[in-house]
Amino acid sequence: MAGGNPVQSAQNPPAVVASPALVHGVCTVFPRSHYTAEARINVSFIDKDGTRIDLQVAEGDNLLDIAQANDLEMEGACGGSCACSTCHVVVEDPDMFDKMEEPSDDENDMLDLAFGLTETSRLGCQVLMNKELDGLVVRLPAMTRNLQASDFEGK
Repeated sequence: MAGGNPVQSAQNPPAVVASPALVHGVCTVFPRSHYTAEARINVSFIDKDGTRIDLQVAEGDNLLDIAQANDLEMEGACGGSCACSTCHVVVEDPDMFDKMEEPSDDENDMLDLAFGLTETSRLGCQVLMNKELDGLVVRLPAMTRNLQASDFEGK
């Protein structure tokens, strides 16, 4: 591992790689786009205050990792395992929403717990960026609800 970057397969690079630096004493994980010179895909986040943040990311990055790597307020309490709704986003353009893969049953179950659910709601951890989603704009809801699947086990 030279220079702290792991060796990546060109055919199947990992979605995230560990940063060689520590941030506030914690090893930080960045999206693949942080380390590679791949073609960029444009994505914009509109935060809770209405501020638009335009980013360029790599194919295969998910919205949760992108948001966290750029210090946007998206919790991801379950670590991106589709077991909570704290990475809930609202896709601004219904046509762009239609270009996405259908949400899984697990994602739909978690979305049912999300605050401010809409017809174009998705979990950020489940949205993988691809060239068809170039120009995607997502809005972060005004609040999140930290209910996880484990909160309902054994009840």
